Amino acid sequence: MSFAFIPFIVIGLFILISSFFVVKQQTAAIIERFGKFQSIRQSGLQIKIPLVDKIAGRLSLKIQQLDVIIETKTLDDVFVRLKVSVQYRVLSQKVYDAFYKLDYPHDQITSYVFDVVRAEVPKMKLDDVFVKKDDIALAVKAELNDAMLDYGFDIIKTLVTDIDPDAQVKEAMNRINASEREKIAAQFEGDAARILIVEKAKAEAESKRLQGQGIADQRREIARGLEESVEVLNRVGINSQEASALIVVTQHYDTLQSLGEETNSNLILLPNAPQAGSNMLNDMVASFAASNQIGEAMKEAREKKKE
Repeated sequence: MSFAFIPFIVIGLFILISSFFVVKQQTAAIIERFGKFQSIRQSGLQIKIPLVDKIAGRLSLKIQQLDVIIETKTLDDVFVRLKVSVQYRVLSQKVYDAFYKLDYPHDQITSYVFDVVRAEVPKMKLDDVFVKKDDIALAVKAELNDAMLDYGFDIIKTLVTDIDPDAQVKEAMNRINASEREKIAAQFEGDAARILIVEKAKAEAESKRLQGQGIADQRREIARGLEESVEVLNRVGINSQEASALIVVTQHYDTLQSLGEETNSNLILLPNAPQAGSNMLNDMVASFAASNQIGEAMKEAREKKKE
Protein backbone atom coordinates (compact mmCIF):
# COMPACT_ATOMS: atom_id res chain seq x y z
CA MET A 1 0.00 0.00 0.00
CA SER A 2 2.81 2.41 0.84
CA PHE A 3 4.52 1.75 -2.49
CA ALA A 4 1.41 2.87 -4.36
CA PHE A 5 1.79 6.41 -3.03
CA ILE A 6 5.42 6.78 -4.13
CA PRO A 7 4.62 8.06 -7.65
CA PHE A 8 2.21 10.62 -6.22
CA ILE A 9 4.82 11.74 -3.73
CA VAL A 10 7.41 12.11 -6.50
CA ILE A 11 4.97 14.06 -8.65
CA GLY A 12 4.07 16.26 -5.71
CA LEU A 13 7.72 16.99 -4.97
CA PHE A 14 8.35 17.79 -8.64
CA ILE A 15 5.40 20.19 -8.72
CA LEU A 16 6.50 21.81 -5.49
CA ILE A 17 10.07 22.26 -6.70
CA SER A 18 8.96 23.61 -10.07
CA SER A 19 6.95 26.30 -8.35
CA PHE A 20 10.17 27.98 -7.24
CA PHE A 21 12.58 29.76 -9.59
CA VAL A 22 15.46 32.23 -9.31
CA VAL A 23 15.88 35.50 -11.18
CA LYS A 24 19.45 36.76 -11.44
CA GLN A 25 20.59 40.24 -10.52
CA GLN A 26 19.89 42.94 -13.17
CA THR A 27 17.42 40.61 -14.87
CA ALA A 28 13.63 40.64 -15.19
CA ALA A 29 11.48 37.56 -15.76
CA ILE A 30 8.11 37.75 -17.55
CA ILE A 31 5.43 35.39 -16.17
CA GLU A 32 2.47 34.30 -18.31
CA ARG A 33 -0.60 32.40 -17.19
CA PHE A 34 -2.21 30.31 -19.90
CA GLY A 35 -0.44 32.48 -22.51
CA LYS A 36 -1.51 35.78 -21.00
CA PHE A 37 0.81 38.24 -19.31
CA GLN A 38 0.66 37.80 -15.57
CA SER A 39 3.57 39.65 -13.92
CA ILE A 40 7.20 40.79 -14.02
CA ARG A 41 9.50 39.31 -11.43
CA GLN A 42 12.73 40.99 -10.34
CA SER A 43 15.92 39.41 -9.00
CA GLY A 44 15.72 36.85 -6.17
CA LEU A 45 13.77 33.71 -5.31
CA GLN A 46 10.30 33.76 -6.87
CA ILE A 47 7.18 31.51 -6.79
CA LYS A 48 4.78 30.63 -9.61
CA ILE A 49 1.85 28.30 -9.87
CA PRO A 50 3.04 25.04 -11.37
CA LEU A 51 1.46 23.94 -14.64
CA VAL A 52 -0.40 27.26 -14.75
CA ASP A 53 2.27 29.93 -14.80
CA LYS A 54 5.35 29.79 -17.00
CA ILE A 55 8.41 31.95 -17.57
CA ALA A 56 7.82 33.50 -21.00
CA GLY A 57 11.22 35.10 -21.12
CA ARG A 58 13.98 36.96 -19.37
CA LEU A 59 15.34 40.40 -20.15
CA SER A 60 18.71 41.73 -19.07
CA LEU A 61 18.62 45.13 -17.43
CA LYS A 62 22.37 45.65 -17.91
CA ILE A 63 23.84 48.17 -20.33
CA GLN A 64 24.38 46.45 -23.66
CA GLN A 65 26.19 47.50 -26.81
CA LEU A 66 25.26 47.05 -30.42
CA ASP A 67 27.83 47.74 -33.18
CA VAL A 68 26.37 48.86 -36.50
CA ILE A 69 28.47 49.18 -39.66
CA ILE A 70 27.11 51.52 -42.34
CA GLU A 71 28.46 52.31 -45.80
CA THR A 72 27.42 55.64 -47.24
CA LYS A 73 28.61 58.46 -49.51
CA THR A 74 29.89 61.89 -48.50
CA LEU A 75 29.19 65.26 -50.10
CA ASP A 76 32.37 65.00 -52.20
CA ASP A 77 31.30 61.57 -53.57
CA VAL A 78 33.58 59.44 -51.41
CA PHE A 79 32.27 56.12 -50.10
CA VAL A 80 33.05 55.58 -46.46
CA ARG A 81 32.29 52.89 -43.88
CA LEU A 82 31.31 54.01 -40.38
CA LYS A 83 31.08 51.89 -37.26
CA VAL A 84 28.51 53.23 -34.80
CA SER A 85 28.39 51.70 -31.31
CA VAL A 86 25.04 52.09 -29.53
CA GLN A 87 24.93 51.56 -25.77
CA TYR A 88 21.44 50.93 -24.43
CA ARG A 89 19.51 49.24 -21.64
CA VAL A 90 15.95 48.09 -20.88
CA LEU A 91 14.13 50.34 -18.42
CA SER A 92 13.00 48.35 -15.39
CA GLN A 93 9.64 50.09 -15.35
CA LYS A 94 9.05 49.34 -19.05
CA VAL A 95 9.99 45.66 -19.27
CA TYR A 96 6.51 44.86 -20.60
CA ASP A 97 6.93 47.23 -23.57
CA ALA A 98 10.46 46.00 -24.31
CA PHE A 99 9.35 42.35 -24.31
CA TYR A 100 6.00 42.51 -26.10
CA LYS A 101 6.25 45.49 -28.46
CA LEU A 102 9.42 44.47 -30.30
CA ASP A 103 10.40 41.03 -31.51
CA TYR A 104 13.88 42.05 -32.72
CA PRO A 105 15.05 45.23 -30.97
CA HIS A 106 18.53 44.96 -32.50
CA ASP A 107 17.08 45.17 -35.99
CA GLN A 108 14.97 48.16 -34.99
CA ILE A 109 17.96 50.02 -33.56
CA THR A 110 20.06 49.17 -36.62
CA SER A 111 17.39 50.57 -38.93
CA TYR A 112 17.30 53.89 -37.10
CA VAL A 113 21.10 54.14 -37.10
CA PHE A 114 21.19 53.52 -40.86
CA ASP A 115 18.49 56.13 -41.43
CA VAL A 116 20.19 58.86 -39.40
CA VAL A 117 23.76 58.25 -40.65
CA ARG A 118 22.69 58.12 -44.30
CA ALA A 119 20.82 61.39 -43.78
CA GLU A 120 23.69 63.24 -42.04
CA VAL A 121 26.91 62.04 -43.71
CA PRO A 122 25.92 62.96 -47.33
CA LYS A 123 25.73 66.58 -46.14
CA MET A 124 29.42 66.58 -45.17
CA LYS A 125 32.70 66.35 -46.98
CA LEU A 126 35.07 63.54 -46.04
CA ASP A 127 37.30 65.76 -43.90
CA ASP A 128 34.22 67.09 -42.06
CA VAL A 129 33.10 63.53 -41.29
CA PHE A 130 36.30 63.02 -39.27
CA VAL A 131 35.96 66.40 -37.56
CA LYS A 132 32.20 66.21 -36.85
CA LYS A 133 31.86 62.57 -35.88
CA ASP A 134 30.55 63.65 -32.46
CA ASP A 135 27.76 65.57 -34.18
CA ILE A 136 26.81 62.41 -36.07
CA ALA A 137 26.78 60.44 -32.83
CA LEU A 138 24.57 63.04 -31.12
CA ALA A 139 22.12 63.02 -34.03
CA VAL A 140 21.88 59.23 -33.86
CA LYS A 141 21.34 59.32 -30.09
CA ALA A 142 18.60 61.95 -30.34
CA GLU A 143 16.73 60.01 -33.03
CA LEU A 144 17.05 56.69 -31.21
CA ASN A 145 15.93 58.15 -27.88
CA ASP A 146 12.75 59.52 -29.40
CA ALA A 147 12.00 56.27 -31.20
CA MET A 148 13.06 53.60 -28.71
CA LEU A 149 11.84 55.16 -25.47
CA ASP A 150 8.27 54.10 -26.26
CA TYR A 151 9.49 50.52 -26.56
CA GLY A 152 11.15 50.57 -23.14
CA PHE A 153 14.74 51.10 -24.30
CA ASP A 154 16.95 53.87 -22.96
CA ILE A 155 19.80 54.92 -25.26
CA ILE A 156 22.77 55.65 -22.98
CA LYS A 157 25.33 56.77 -25.54
CA THR A 158 26.21 56.48 -29.22
CA LEU A 159 29.79 56.56 -30.49
CA VAL A 160 31.24 56.73 -33.98
CA THR A 161 34.17 54.41 -33.29
CA ASP A 162 35.57 53.97 -36.80
CA ILE A 163 35.61 55.88 -40.07
CA ASP A 164 37.09 53.89 -42.93
CA PRO A 165 37.20 55.47 -46.42
CA ASP A 166 38.05 53.51 -49.54
CA ALA A 167 41.66 52.27 -49.71
CA GLN A 168 42.51 54.48 -52.70
CA VAL A 169 41.08 57.52 -50.90
CA LYS A 170 43.18 56.78 -47.80
CA GLU A 171 46.27 56.43 -49.97
CA ALA A 172 45.54 59.77 -51.63
CA MET A 173 45.01 61.41 -48.24
CA ASN A 174 48.33 60.02 -47.03
CA ARG A 175 50.07 61.39 -50.14
CA ILE A 176 48.51 64.82 -49.55
CA ASN A 177 49.63 64.75 -45.93
CA ALA A 178 53.14 63.66 -46.92
CA SER A 179 53.31 66.43 -49.55
CA GLU A 180 52.25 69.05 -47.01
CA ARG A 181 54.88 67.87 -44.56
CA GLU A 182 57.55 67.85 -47.29
CA LYS A 183 56.52 71.39 -48.21
CA ILE A 184 56.87 72.53 -44.60
CA ALA A 185 60.23 70.74 -44.33
CA ALA A 186 61.42 72.44 -47.53
CA GLN A 187 60.37 75.83 -46.14
CA PHE A 188 62.33 75.21 -42.95
CA GLU A 189 65.34 74.04 -44.95
CA GLY A 190 65.10 77.14 -47.15
CA ASP A 191 64.92 79.40 -44.10
CA ALA A 192 67.92 77.64 -42.59
CA ALA A 193 69.90 77.99 -45.84
CA ARG A 194 68.94 81.67 -46.08
CA ILE A 195 70.10 82.26 -42.51
CA LEU A 196 73.40 80.52 -43.27
CA ILE A 197 73.92 82.66 -46.37
CA VAL A 198 73.11 85.87 -44.47
CA GLU A 199 75.39 84.96 -41.60
CA LYS A 200 78.16 83.94 -44.02
CA ALA A 201 77.78 87.27 -45.86
CA LYS A 202 77.93 89.12 -42.54
CA ALA A 203 81.06 87.20 -41.59
CA GLU A 204 82.68 87.93 -44.97
CA ALA A 205 81.76 91.60 -44.69
CA GLU A 206 83.25 91.76 -41.21
CA SER A 207 86.34 89.92 -42.45
CA LYS A 208 86.80 92.34 -45.35
CA ARG A 209 86.25 95.31 -43.04
CA LEU A 210 88.93 94.06 -40.68
CA GLN A 211 91.17 93.20 -43.63
CA GLY A 212 90.72 96.71 -45.04
CA GLN A 213 91.41 98.17 -41.64
CA GLY A 214 94.59 96.09 -41.45
CA ILE A 215 95.70 97.23 -44.90
CA ALA A 216 94.96 100.82 -43.96
CA ASP A 217 96.97 100.44 -40.76
CA GLN A 218 99.78 98.79 -42.74
CA ARG A 219 99.86 101.60 -45.29
CA ARG A 220 99.71 104.14 -42.52
CA GLU A 221 102.75 102.58 -40.88
CA ILE A 222 104.53 102.35 -44.22
CA ALA A 223 103.82 106.02 -44.84
CA ARG A 224 105.05 106.86 -41.35
CA GLY A 225 108.22 104.83 -41.99
CA LEU A 226 108.76 106.56 -45.31
CA GLU A 227 108.26 109.92 -43.66
CA GLU A 228 110.84 109.08 -41.00
CA SER A 229 113.24 107.83 -43.69
CA VAL A 230 112.89 111.07 -45.62
CA GLU A 231 113.49 113.07 -42.44
CA VAL A 232 116.64 111.07 -41.72
CA LEU A 233 117.93 111.68 -45.26
CA ASN A 234 117.07 115.36 -45.03
CA ARG A 235 119.23 115.65 -41.93
CA VAL A 236 122.23 114.53 -43.97
CA GLY A 237 121.59 117.06 -46.73
CA ILE A 238 119.45 115.06 -49.17
CA ASN A 239 116.31 116.87 -50.34
CA SER A 240 112.87 115.23 -50.35
CA GLN A 241 112.78 114.44 -54.09
CA GLU A 242 116.18 112.73 -54.00
CA ALA A 243 115.21 110.89 -50.82
CA SER A 244 112.01 109.64 -52.41
CA ALA A 245 113.90 108.39 -55.45
CA LEU A 246 116.41 106.62 -53.25
CA ILE A 247 113.65 104.94 -51.23
CA VAL A 248 111.81 103.80 -54.37
CA VAL A 249 115.00 102.33 -55.84
CA THR A 250 115.83 100.62 -52.54
CA GLN A 251 112.33 99.07 -52.31
CA HIS A 252 112.56 97.98 -55.93
CA TYR A 253 115.79 96.08 -55.37
CA ASP A 254 114.59 94.74 -52.02
CA THR A 255 111.57 93.28 -53.85
CA LEU A 256 113.77 91.69 -56.50
CA GLN A 257 116.04 90.30 -53.80
CA SER A 258 113.11 88.76 -51.86
CA LEU A 259 111.83 87.13 -55.04
CA GLY A 260 115.28 85.76 -55.82
CA GLU A 261 115.65 84.26 -52.34
CA GLU A 262 112.68 81.94 -52.93
CA THR A 263 114.28 78.75 -54.20
CA ASN A 264 111.07 77.28 -55.56
CA SER A 265 109.81 80.48 -57.11
CA ASN A 266 109.44 80.64 -60.91
CA LEU A 267 107.92 84.14 -60.95
CA ILE A 268 109.34 86.66 -63.43
CA LEU A 269 108.03 90.21 -63.52
CA LEU A 270 108.18 91.65 -67.02
CA PRO A 271 106.35 94.64 -68.50
CA ASN A 272 103.97 93.73 -71.29
CA ALA A 273 104.29 96.85 -73.47
CA PRO A 274 106.22 96.67 -76.81
CA GLN A 275 108.76 99.25 -75.62
CA ALA A 276 109.03 97.61 -72.22
CA GLY A 277 112.56 96.26 -72.83
CA SER A 278 114.13 99.60 -73.70
CA ASN A 279 112.15 101.39 -70.99
CA MET A 280 113.30 98.92 -68.38
CA LEU A 281 116.93 99.34 -69.48
CA ASN A 282 116.66 103.15 -69.42
CA ASP A 283 115.04 103.02 -65.99
CA MET A 284 117.79 100.84 -64.63
CA VAL A 285 120.48 103.15 -66.02
CA ALA A 286 118.65 106.17 -64.61
CA SER A 287 118.28 104.51 -61.22
CA PHE A 288 121.99 103.65 -61.11
CA ALA A 289 122.87 107.23 -62.05
CA ALA A 290 120.52 108.60 -59.43
CA SER A 291 121.89 106.31 -56.80
CA ASN A 292 125.46 107.40 -57.68
CA GLN A 293 124.48 111.04 -57.44
CA ILE A 294 122.80 110.42 -54.11
CA GLY A 295 125.87 108.59 -52.86
CA GLU A 296 128.18 111.42 -53.88
CA ALA A 297 125.83 113.94 -52.26
CA MET A 298 125.79 111.98 -49.04
CA LYS A 299 129.61 111.79 -49.12
CA GLU A 300 129.96 115.53 -49.61
CA ALA A 301 127.50 116.16 -46.82
CA ARG A 302 129.52 114.03 -44.42
CA GLU A 303 132.75 115.79 -45.38
CA LYS A 304 131.13 119.18 -44.81
CA LYS A 305 129.87 118.04 -41.50
CA LYS A 306 133.38 116.97 -40.46
CA GLU A 307 134.81 120.38 -41.45
